[in-house]
Amino acid sequence: MSGSIRIIGTGPGNLSWCAPGAISALEKSTVIVGYQTYLDQIAELCPQTPRYGNGMRREVERAKKAIAFAREGHQVAVVSGGDAGIYGMAGLVLELLCLDDTAIEVEVLPGITALTAAAALLGAPLMSDFAAISLSDYLVPSETIFRRLRAAALADFAICLYNPTSARRRGIFETACSILIETLGEARPVGLVRAAFRPAQSVQIGLLSELSRMELGMDSIVIVGNSATKIARGRMISSRGYRLTENSANF
Repeated sequence: MSGSIRIIGTGPGNLSWCAPGAISALEKSTVIVGYQTYLDQIAELCPQTPRYGNGMRREVERAKKAIAFAREGHQVAVVSGGDAGIYGMAGLVLELLCLDDTAIEVEVLPGITALTAAAALLGAPLMSDFAAISLSDYLVPSETIFRRLRAAALADFAICLYNPTSARRRGIFETACSILIETLGEARPVGLVRAAFRPAQSVQIGLLSELSRMELGMDSIVIVGNSATKIARGRMISSRGYRLTENSANF
């Protein structure tokens, strides 16, 4: 008999922000599959349940292993950080299942994203339309990344940048900063969150002209405001356009 697969987002890293539905699915699983760093973050959950983990850029191997476990009758939990459907494992597992004729029950469970975690720490920068763009060229050509970035900036979206830089990809980040400054100007508010809701968390708010000098890495999220974003009382606030009274408009 075939088992099942639950594809789970475990939130930004702090178990306080792991959704109850995700925890329930983990408790019902007979094997847990994931990127080893994410497995380490949930080590205290279901510690007796067998786990299969590996490193970066081995997503296909993890997904195939999860399907193999399910074929053996296991109740498999495939974990991603944040939300599994946003730069996570959900799409890959579903694609591979389309090539498989085994009747495996599959469900995607939502999680709190890195994007919303960062936004909460910065204030309220995503009150209107926004775009999420990864600066990783592992699966997407850099030319495509830059085209999307320029289009989002011209459309006046608030822009959330995932995977902003690494030791190998610093040049992509610097080009992205140049595109944003060229399109939006140097005075646009920007926020940077590292390791949201984890022990090494840091939050920085400044201007686009300062972004290239901020300390960031793969555990960072950058949010660039739109034309209605301001910095007030140490927070990024993007106006939705409500008509405020004269008194309530005074911060």
